[in-house]
Amino acid sequence: MRVLVATDAWHPQINGVVRTLEALARSAMPLGSTVEFLTPAGFASVPLPTYRDVRCALPRPAAIAARIEQAKPDAIHIATEGPIGYMARRYCRAKGLAFTTSFTTRFPEYIAARAPFPVAWGYAALRRFHNASTITMVATPSLMAELAGRGFERLRIWSRGVDTRLFNPRRAIDLKLPRPIFLTVGRVAPEKNLEAFLSLDLPGTKVVIGSGPQEAELRARFPQAKFLGAHAGEELASRVAAADVFVFPSKTDCFGIVQLEALASGVPVAAFPVTGPKDVIGDAPVGVLSEDLSGACLGALALSREACRRHALQYSWERSAAQFLEHMSTVAVGAVQQRNQAHQAREDAVLGSLSTVGSA
Repeated sequence: MRVLVATDAWHPQINGVVRTLEALARSAMPLGSTVEFLTPAGFASVPLPTYRDVRCALPRPAAIAARIEQAKPDAIHIATEGPIGYMARRYCRAKGLAFTTSFTTRFPEYIAARAPFPVAWGYAALRRFHNASTITMVATPSLMAELAGRGFERLRIWSRGVDTRLFNPRRAIDLKLPRPIFLTVGRVAPEKNLEAFLSLDLPGTKVVIGSGPQEAELRARFPQAKFLGAHAGEELASRVAAADVFVFPSKTDCFGIVQLEALASGVPVAAFPVTGPKDVIGDAPVGVLSEDLSGACLGALALSREACRRHALQYSWERSAAQFLEHMSTVAVGAVQQRNQAHQAREDAVLGSLSTVGSA
């Protein structure tokens, strides 16, 4: 099966959506499928009003149509709700093609963290966008329940995975910082709620890996914290494995792949009891979920690093890709066309029978 994924999120961005899509493409190949991408590359772009460090592509409908038709996909998936996603959705609806979408980012909350825009309005727009699809994929059961309560339809689970070879306890390096080391990884932006972590009174050292629009402000406000900047690959894995506790203060993430990366590195998690942590950690003895984030951080110090690693081994990108492809097989363009042709043939047969009976 040849799948085309339309996405507004792509390099040079480094986020969970981009990393998930890259892992999907790698893991789909051994399963006999090819995943290609319709990305912002080649389109004019402008900085987003509320994300000045992120650019937004401005594609023309004809250009989107040309790229889709050139790709000749068996199935189309729309990963984001931006201009590329919207134009791909518009193309599919105009051509009568089935397509799937995925809900990966809580844009209503992200925007509300920066501007006085009602969250309910944002979800109304997203509901309209996604309900036109045959399947909307979500990463966790708790997110599925929440969106169903908001009127989203035809929801299915598409979980996430982790590269357990890259993220491994053996990669730990000596950060030469006072222990215990409480570490967080992610975009340094208001929606990640880093202030809730950095303001805690904890022993040892608080470490932030990542970059973003709030970095200068938080560096100035919390000079005792160590900001290591953005890292990826082995550099990131070695620093994550060096931590004593991974702190996940976000209340707006749909999943939080970084939690799995920490667990695969043998590092327990401290987080709020919200969507994402509730699904990844749950009741397993690999993290502490509490509205008291400080207590969660201290409690996580006592947890088994071996148990964290074992828990992460349950998640694989191969399993994630298999889930995705199973959903895509239900809307593959060829399959839809075959079903339509079969339906038309049955109708013709019935009409032919009626015509015969009527003339007898």
